[in-house]
Amino acid sequence: MARYVTSKLLYTLLSLFILITATFFLMKAIPGDPFMSEKEVPAPIRARLEAQYGLDKPLMTQYVNYLGNIVQGDLGISMKKLNQEVGNIIGQTFGVSLRLGLIAVVVSTIVGVTLGLLAALYHRKFIDSLVMVVAVIGIAVPSFVLASLLQYTFGLKLGLFPITGTKTLLGYVLPVMALSAGPIAYIARLTRSSMLEVLNADYIKTAKAKGLKWPAILWKHVIRNGILPVVTYVGPMTANVVTGSVVVERIFGIGGIGKVFVDSITNRDYTLIMGITLFYGIILMAARFITDIVYVLVDPRIKLTSGKEG
Repeated sequence: MARYVTSKLLYTLLSLFILITATFFLMKAIPGDPFMSEKEVPAPIRARLEAQYGLDKPLMTQYVNYLGNIVQGDLGISMKKLNQEVGNIIGQTFGVSLRLGLIAVVVSTIVGVTLGLLAALYHRKFIDSLVMVVAVIGIAVPSFVLASLLQYTFGLKLGLFPITGTKTLLGYVLPVMALSAGPIAYIARLTRSSMLEVLNADYIKTAKAKGLKWPAILWKHVIRNGILPVVTYVGPMTANVVTGSVVVERIFGIGGIGKVFVDSITNRDYTLIMGITLFYGIILMAARFITDIVYVLVDPRIKLTSGKEG
């Protein structure tokens, strides 16, 4: 187990290094700079600003310095927000996105697994067809389109929920619905497929032949074995939902890290863009790492490997 965890950790660190390097050089390759504005910045002021942020140094020197700062936990200072560290900006805004994302993940998992299980238990019946239609719609409609429709219908027309902000519990309803629709659809399809495979397995037939009661078979055998693909998906889904709420936050006027990220791109705030990109990358890779470990713990049949069987 220790060898397996070490191998996964090394791959995660290598992926982070590649992400940091790619992000740095891509940002440097983009035309323009953070100090461009409608009014031309005088040359002495531009030179002073470039010196302050280290942009006057050779490219490779900037890269090495950036790597050194990251190792020390320093993501730099925002080029647009006066004297504000990137780490502090992320810390102040991520809580809102995290809270919204986690609620969406919990809703997605519970609703998706329930719908998938019902579809499998009532295979080729009306409930199965209905769940599959809902799943197709959920996957086909982008979250930003659904967010706009929900905001217009339930916010503006019916007045049932606030259309902006999350100051009240009701304020979370529409954003969570928009964020969780896609994951619910995918989890429902995944659960249905997995449960159908388990329901047709020989050991389920054996359990029925031995006279085990259906609730016991359902909980101890069907759900336990059929839920494994969902466990694999929930980790990356959590990271994707938490980090992928950029457009939804913008539509509902939620002051989370997604809104800050969009603003930083608009303002060409290089340090903030690179800092948030790295932060997103860490969340995604950490989720994948934890999912791999949990999957092994949940299903002992999986062989622990690190390049070769061991």
